[in-house]
Amino acid sequence: MLVLLPPSEGKAAPGRGAPLKAEGLSLPGLAEARAAVLDELVGLCLGDEDRAREVLGLSEGLRGEVAKNAELRTAGTRPAGEIYTGVLYDALDLASLDAAAGRRAEDSLLVFSGLWGAVRVGDRIPSYRCSMGVKLPGLGALGAYWRAPMASVMPEAAGDGLVLDLRSSAYTSAWKPAGEVAGRTASVRVLHSQLVDGVEKRSVVSHFNKATKGRMVRDLLTAGARPKDPARLVEALRDLGYVVEAQAPVRAGRPWSLDVVVTEIH
Repeated sequence: MLVLLPPSEGKAAPGRGAPLKAEGLSLPGLAEARAAVLDELVGLCLGDEDRAREVLGLSEGLRGEVAKNAELRTAGTRPAGEIYTGVLYDALDLASLDAAAGRRAEDSLLVFSGLWGAVRVGDRIPSYRCSMGVKLPGLGALGAYWRAPMASVMPEAAGDGLVLDLRSSAYTSAWKPAGEVAGRTASVRVLHSQLVDGVEKRSVVSHFNKATKGRMVRDLLTAGARPKDPARLVEALRDLGYVVEAQAPVRAGRPWSLDVVVTEIH
């Protein structure tokens, strides 16, 4: 099982570990593309600070992120699973997993990134700020930039098992499963169900959507579930107590669509 996750906008403080060793990151086929983005981002942030803030879409209060990006090559690193924070990662709570579940997390979780393309949670990276929606002056929109490099490495990364896609829309632009891989991919959304005047209403709530996805991944890792395809994923999630509605693709080359329906927001 390969689980595709979005990163978090906010990141943990820089680590105290050794500086970045890009050659040690997972998916080595992305090395050249990563180097190009890193060069462009560091160069941008070493220049005019206001221009860098504008390109990165940062508010005045996030001005310090520019200086942080300028030092990416020398900054300390931490495992990506510690760098990414926020609602989904708080619910996933990687640090509290037992040893077996932690190993499963390192094997199966892949975090998409505007800077790195994608990394595994055990990869050591510095704290940074660069979303997939950024348009760098020399490389253009990162979502489009990453498509070719990701297309070259993701089929191998996906292997022959289930791909559980929990990415937000900005990050799906970098790679969309196609062909045979798409047929064993499940894209998940979380719907909040409530009765309004006796009529069921369903809505997507961003914060709760992220929290539920984090808990869902944690539950799968803790249970040691290894579903081989979307149909077995539905069974595994229902066994874990989730209410799941599944829609198989109407034609080949399309992913499954899964709705996880919840009635409580927390």
